[in-house]
Amino acid sequence: MMDGLDWIAVDWGTSNLRAWLMAADGTILDKRSSDRGMNALSRDGFEPALLDLVGDAIGNGPVTVIVCGMAGSRQGWAEAPYRSVPSAPPQLSAATRALVHDPRLDVRILPGLKQEQPADVMRGEETQLRGIFLANPGFDGTICLPGTHTKWVQVSAREVVSFRTFMTGELYALLSANSVLRHSIGEGWDGEAFSEAVSDAMSRPGSVAGHLFGLRAEGLLRGLDGARAASRLSGLLIGLELAGARPYWLGQPIILAGASDLSRAYESALSAQGAAVERLDSEAVTLAGLVAARADMKETAT
Repeated sequence: MMDGLDWIAVDWGTSNLRAWLMAADGTILDKRSSDRGMNALSRDGFEPALLDLVGDAIGNGPVTVIVCGMAGSRQGWAEAPYRSVPSAPPQLSAATRALVHDPRLDVRILPGLKQEQPADVMRGEETQLRGIFLANPGFDGTICLPGTHTKWVQVSAREVVSFRTFMTGELYALLSANSVLRHSIGEGWDGEAFSEAVSDAMSRPGSVAGHLFGLRAEGLLRGLDGARAASRLSGLLIGLELAGARPYWLGQPIILAGASDLSRAYESALSAQGAAVERLDSEAVTLAGLVAARADMKETAT
Protein backbone atom coordinates (compact mmCIF):
# COMPACT_ATOMS: atom_id res chain seq x y z
CA MET A 1 0.00 0.00 0.00
CA MET A 2 1.16 3.55 -0.69
CA ASP A 3 2.78 4.94 2.44
CA GLY A 4 0.24 6.89 4.47
CA LEU A 5 -2.78 6.03 2.29
CA ASP A 6 -5.97 6.14 4.36
CA TRP A 7 -8.76 6.42 1.76
CA ILE A 8 -9.50 7.44 -1.83
CA ALA A 9 -11.80 10.25 -2.98
CA VAL A 10 -13.35 9.81 -6.43
CA ASP A 11 -15.33 12.11 -8.71
CA TRP A 12 -16.74 9.93 -11.50
CA GLY A 13 -18.20 12.02 -14.28
CA THR A 14 -19.81 11.25 -17.60
CA SER A 15 -16.55 11.69 -19.52
CA ASN A 16 -13.76 11.54 -16.94
CA LEU A 17 -12.67 9.86 -13.73
CA ARG A 18 -10.68 11.71 -11.06
CA ALA A 19 -9.19 10.21 -7.90
CA TRP A 20 -7.34 11.71 -4.96
CA LEU A 21 -5.26 9.42 -2.76
CA MET A 22 -5.69 10.78 0.75
CA ALA A 23 -3.82 10.55 4.05
CA ALA A 24 -5.72 10.43 7.34
CA ASP A 25 -4.87 14.07 8.10
CA GLY A 26 -6.36 15.26 4.80
CA THR A 27 -3.09 15.53 2.90
CA ILE A 28 -3.36 14.70 -0.82
CA LEU A 29 -0.75 12.02 -1.50
CA ASP A 30 -1.45 11.84 -5.23
CA LYS A 31 -4.04 12.88 -7.79
CA ARG A 32 -4.86 10.74 -10.80
CA SER A 33 -7.31 10.92 -13.67
CA SER A 34 -8.42 9.05 -16.78
CA ASP A 35 -10.91 9.42 -19.62
CA ARG A 36 -12.90 6.37 -18.44
CA GLY A 37 -16.05 8.18 -17.46
CA MET A 38 -19.48 6.57 -17.22
CA ASN A 39 -20.13 6.89 -20.96
CA ALA A 40 -17.11 4.70 -21.73
CA LEU A 41 -18.04 1.87 -19.34
CA SER A 42 -20.52 -0.96 -18.91
CA ARG A 43 -21.60 -1.79 -15.37
CA ASP A 44 -18.92 -4.47 -15.00
CA GLY A 45 -16.26 -2.06 -16.22
CA PHE A 46 -16.25 0.33 -13.26
CA GLU A 47 -14.22 -1.79 -10.85
CA PRO A 48 -11.49 -2.58 -13.45
CA ALA A 49 -11.34 1.10 -14.44
CA LEU A 50 -10.81 2.11 -10.82
CA LEU A 51 -8.19 -0.58 -10.25
CA ASP A 52 -6.34 0.43 -13.39
CA LEU A 53 -6.11 3.95 -11.98
CA VAL A 54 -5.29 3.31 -8.30
CA GLY A 55 -4.73 -0.44 -7.89
CA ASP A 56 -0.97 -0.09 -7.51
CA ALA A 57 -1.46 2.17 -4.47
CA ILE A 58 -3.85 0.07 -2.38
CA GLY A 59 -1.55 -2.89 -1.67
CA ASN A 60 -3.34 -5.55 0.36
CA GLY A 61 -6.07 -3.13 1.45
CA PRO A 62 -8.78 -2.81 2.45
CA VAL A 63 -9.21 0.81 1.41
CA THR A 64 -12.35 2.90 1.63
CA VAL A 65 -13.29 4.62 -1.64
CA ILE A 66 -15.88 7.41 -1.47
CA VAL A 67 -17.41 8.23 -4.87
CA CYS A 68 -19.62 11.04 -6.12
CA GLY A 69 -21.04 11.53 -9.58
CA MET A 70 -22.30 9.34 -12.38
CA ALA A 71 -21.04 6.04 -10.95
CA GLY A 72 -24.26 6.17 -8.93
CA SER A 73 -26.57 6.62 -11.93
CA ARG A 74 -28.94 4.00 -13.31
CA GLN A 75 -26.32 3.22 -15.98
CA GLY A 76 -23.43 3.37 -13.49
CA TRP A 77 -21.65 1.04 -11.11
CA ALA A 78 -24.50 0.82 -8.60
CA GLU A 79 -27.58 3.03 -8.53
CA ALA A 80 -27.59 5.40 -5.56
CA PRO A 81 -31.22 6.61 -5.31
CA TYR A 82 -31.81 10.35 -5.40
CA ARG A 83 -32.80 12.32 -2.30
CA SER A 84 -35.64 14.80 -2.73
CA VAL A 85 -35.26 18.55 -2.26
CA PRO A 86 -35.52 20.52 -0.10
CA SER A 87 -32.56 18.73 1.39
CA ALA A 88 -29.07 19.16 2.72
CA PRO A 89 -26.42 17.48 0.58
CA PRO A 90 -26.63 13.77 1.47
CA GLN A 91 -24.22 12.38 4.06
CA LEU A 92 -22.30 9.13 3.81
CA SER A 93 -25.05 7.27 5.69
CA ALA A 94 -27.19 7.63 2.54
CA ALA A 95 -24.50 6.15 0.27
CA THR A 96 -24.89 2.91 -1.69
CA ARG A 97 -22.26 0.24 -1.19
CA ALA A 98 -21.05 -1.02 -4.56
CA LEU A 99 -20.62 -4.73 -5.17
CA VAL A 100 -16.92 -5.44 -5.65
CA HIS A 101 -14.94 -8.56 -6.54
CA ASP A 102 -11.64 -7.31 -5.15
CA PRO A 103 -11.74 -7.55 -1.32
CA ARG A 104 -9.27 -4.67 -1.05
CA LEU A 105 -11.99 -2.22 -2.04
CA ASP A 106 -14.77 -0.80 0.13
CA VAL A 107 -16.69 1.47 -2.27
CA ARG A 108 -19.41 3.88 -1.11
CA ILE A 109 -21.32 5.89 -3.75
CA LEU A 110 -23.03 9.10 -2.67
CA PRO A 111 -26.57 9.79 -3.95
CA GLY A 112 -27.65 12.77 -5.98
CA LEU A 113 -30.64 15.06 -5.53
CA LYS A 114 -33.97 15.19 -7.38
CA GLN A 115 -36.72 17.76 -7.82
CA GLU A 116 -40.23 16.73 -8.79
CA GLN A 117 -41.52 20.04 -10.18
CA PRO A 118 -40.07 21.08 -12.50
CA ALA A 119 -38.45 17.68 -12.96
CA ASP A 120 -34.68 17.86 -12.48
CA VAL A 121 -31.78 15.82 -11.12
CA MET A 122 -28.14 16.26 -10.15
CA ARG A 123 -25.31 13.84 -9.45
CA GLY A 124 -21.93 15.00 -8.22
CA GLU A 125 -22.99 18.62 -7.84
CA GLU A 126 -24.53 17.86 -4.43
CA THR A 127 -21.01 17.02 -3.20
CA GLN A 128 -19.70 20.31 -4.60
CA LEU A 129 -22.50 22.08 -2.74
CA ARG A 130 -21.46 20.49 0.53
CA GLY A 131 -17.93 21.73 -0.05
CA ILE A 132 -19.27 25.23 -0.78
CA PHE A 133 -21.34 25.21 2.41
CA LEU A 134 -18.21 24.37 4.39
CA ALA A 135 -16.38 27.32 2.85
CA ASN A 136 -19.39 29.66 3.23
CA PRO A 137 -21.47 28.33 6.16
CA GLY A 138 -23.79 31.34 6.37
CA PHE A 139 -24.48 31.70 2.66
CA ASP A 140 -28.08 32.14 1.49
CA GLY A 141 -28.58 32.86 -2.19
CA THR A 142 -27.81 31.19 -5.49
CA ILE A 143 -25.00 28.84 -6.45
CA CYS A 144 -24.20 28.43 -10.14
CA LEU A 145 -22.21 25.38 -11.19
CA PRO A 146 -21.20 25.94 -14.85
CA GLY A 147 -20.43 22.88 -16.94
CA THR A 148 -21.81 20.63 -19.63
CA HIS A 149 -25.12 20.80 -17.78
CA THR A 150 -25.04 24.00 -15.75
CA LYS A 151 -26.91 23.99 -12.43
CA TRP A 152 -28.58 27.01 -10.85
CA VAL A 153 -29.25 26.20 -7.20
CA GLN A 154 -31.25 28.18 -4.65
CA VAL A 155 -29.89 27.49 -1.17
CA SER A 156 -30.89 28.56 2.34
CA ALA A 157 -29.72 27.41 5.77
CA ARG A 158 -27.28 24.95 4.12
CA GLU A 159 -30.09 23.22 2.24
CA VAL A 160 -30.91 22.98 -1.44
CA VAL A 161 -34.33 24.59 -1.85
CA SER A 162 -34.69 24.25 -5.64
CA PHE A 163 -32.53 23.97 -8.74
CA ARG A 164 -32.64 24.14 -12.53
CA THR A 165 -30.35 22.57 -15.12
CA PHE A 166 -29.43 24.19 -18.44
CA MET A 167 -27.77 22.13 -21.21
CA THR A 168 -25.76 25.13 -22.40
CA GLY A 169 -22.36 23.42 -22.42
CA GLU A 170 -23.69 20.43 -24.34
CA LEU A 171 -25.42 22.71 -26.84
CA TYR A 172 -22.14 24.55 -27.41
CA ALA A 173 -20.32 21.25 -27.97
CA LEU A 174 -22.95 19.97 -30.39
CA LEU A 175 -23.21 23.18 -32.39
CA SER A 176 -19.47 23.80 -32.59
CA ALA A 177 -18.58 20.23 -33.58
CA ASN A 178 -21.63 18.71 -35.28
CA SER A 179 -23.51 21.51 -37.00
CA VAL A 180 -22.83 23.77 -39.96
CA LEU A 181 -21.13 26.11 -37.47
CA ARG A 182 -18.21 23.70 -37.21
CA HIS A 183 -16.80 25.40 -40.30
CA SER A 184 -16.79 28.79 -38.53
CA ILE A 185 -15.76 28.10 -34.93
CA GLY A 186 -12.08 28.47 -34.08
CA GLU A 187 -9.77 28.74 -31.06
CA GLY A 188 -9.22 31.78 -28.89
CA TRP A 189 -11.36 34.32 -27.06
CA ASP A 190 -12.80 37.74 -27.83
CA GLY A 191 -14.31 39.29 -24.71
CA GLU A 192 -16.01 42.12 -26.57
CA ALA A 193 -17.75 39.73 -28.98
CA PHE A 194 -18.84 37.55 -26.06
CA SER A 195 -20.34 40.47 -24.12
CA GLU A 196 -22.19 41.79 -27.16
CA ALA A 197 -23.67 38.36 -27.84
CA VAL A 198 -24.78 37.93 -24.20
CA SER A 199 -26.58 41.27 -24.39
CA ASP A 200 -28.22 40.38 -27.70
CA ALA A 201 -29.48 37.04 -26.42
CA MET A 202 -30.82 38.45 -23.15
CA SER A 203 -32.62 41.34 -24.79
CA ARG A 204 -33.97 39.37 -27.77
CA PRO A 205 -33.98 35.64 -26.91
CA GLY A 206 -36.38 34.89 -29.73
CA SER A 207 -33.74 35.95 -32.25
CA VAL A 208 -30.98 33.63 -31.03
CA ALA A 209 -31.58 30.92 -33.66
CA GLY A 210 -31.17 33.55 -36.36
CA HIS A 211 -28.02 34.95 -34.75
CA LEU A 212 -26.58 31.44 -34.66
CA PHE A 213 -26.85 30.96 -38.41
CA GLY A 214 -25.54 34.48 -38.80
CA LEU A 215 -22.19 33.21 -37.53
CA ARG A 216 -21.93 30.92 -40.55
CA ALA A 217 -23.12 33.58 -42.96
CA GLU A 218 -20.63 36.14 -41.65
CA GLY A 219 -17.87 33.59 -41.98
CA LEU A 220 -18.72 33.09 -45.64
CA LEU A 221 -19.40 36.69 -46.60
CA ARG A 222 -17.18 38.74 -44.29
CA GLY A 223 -14.47 36.35 -43.16
CA LEU A 224 -15.60 36.30 -39.52
CA ASP A 225 -12.62 35.34 -37.35
CA GLY A 226 -12.89 31.87 -35.74
CA ALA A 227 -12.14 33.15 -32.22
CA ARG A 228 -14.76 35.87 -32.57
CA ALA A 229 -17.29 33.32 -33.85
CA ALA A 230 -16.57 30.98 -30.91
CA SER A 231 -16.94 33.83 -28.42
CA ARG A 232 -20.21 34.97 -29.96
CA LEU A 233 -21.56 31.41 -29.93
CA SER A 234 -20.69 31.11 -26.25
CA GLY A 235 -22.23 34.51 -25.51
CA LEU A 236 -25.47 33.74 -27.33
CA LEU A 237 -25.94 30.46 -25.47
CA ILE A 238 -24.96 31.80 -22.04
CA GLY A 239 -27.10 34.89 -22.60
CA LEU A 240 -30.06 32.69 -23.47
CA GLU A 241 -29.41 30.71 -20.28
CA LEU A 242 -29.20 33.84 -18.13
CA ALA A 243 -32.52 35.03 -19.56
CA GLY A 244 -34.11 31.74 -18.54
CA ALA A 245 -32.41 31.60 -15.13
CA ARG A 246 -33.22 35.21 -14.21
CA PRO A 247 -35.45 34.24 -11.23
CA TYR A 248 -32.43 32.49 -9.70
CA TRP A 249 -29.84 35.25 -9.99
CA LEU A 250 -31.70 38.56 -10.12
CA GLY A 251 -31.08 40.43 -6.87
CA GLN A 252 -29.29 37.45 -5.31
CA PRO A 253 -25.72 36.96 -4.12
CA ILE A 254 -24.14 34.34 -6.37
CA ILE A 255 -21.36 31.82 -5.89
CA LEU A 256 -19.82 30.37 -9.07
CA ALA A 257 -17.88 27.10 -9.00
CA GLY A 258 -16.76 25.61 -12.31
CA ALA A 259 -13.78 25.25 -14.62
CA SER A 260 -11.79 28.48 -14.51
CA ASP A 261 -12.30 29.69 -18.10
CA LEU A 262 -16.01 28.88 -18.11
CA SER A 263 -16.54 30.45 -14.68
CA ARG A 264 -14.83 33.62 -15.85
CA ALA A 265 -17.22 33.81 -18.80
CA TYR A 266 -20.24 33.43 -16.51
CA GLU A 267 -18.79 35.97 -14.07
CA SER A 268 -18.34 38.46 -16.90
CA ALA A 269 -21.90 37.94 -18.15
CA LEU A 270 -23.43 38.22 -14.67
CA SER A 271 -21.34 41.21 -13.61
CA ALA A 272 -22.57 43.08 -16.68
CA GLN A 273 -26.08 42.61 -15.27
CA GLY A 274 -25.04 44.10 -11.92
CA ALA A 275 -24.95 40.76 -10.10
CA ALA A 276 -22.63 40.25 -7.10
CA VAL A 277 -20.50 37.19 -7.85
CA GLU A 278 -17.96 35.19 -5.82
CA ARG A 279 -15.93 32.58 -7.71
CA LEU A 280 -14.66 29.32 -6.13
CA ASP A 281 -12.52 26.52 -7.53
CA SER A 282 -14.73 23.58 -8.55
CA GLU A 283 -12.11 20.92 -7.91
CA ALA A 284 -11.42 22.28 -4.43
CA VAL A 285 -15.09 22.27 -3.40
CA THR A 286 -15.62 18.78 -4.86
CA LEU A 287 -12.75 17.40 -2.81
CA ALA A 288 -13.94 19.30 0.29
CA GLY A 289 -17.35 17.65 -0.07
CA LEU A 290 -15.77 14.20 -0.35
CA VAL A 291 -13.56 14.90 2.67
CA ALA A 292 -16.69 15.85 4.62
CA ALA A 293 -18.25 12.51 3.63
CA ARG A 294 -15.15 10.73 4.96
CA ALA A 295 -15.57 12.64 8.23
CA ASP A 296 -19.15 11.29 8.43
CA MET A 297 -17.69 7.79 8.44
CA LYS A 298 -15.28 8.62 11.26
CA GLU A 299 -18.05 10.22 13.33
CA THR A 300 -20.23 7.13 12.92
CA ALA A 301 -17.34 4.90 14.02
CA THR A 302 -16.94 6.88 17.23
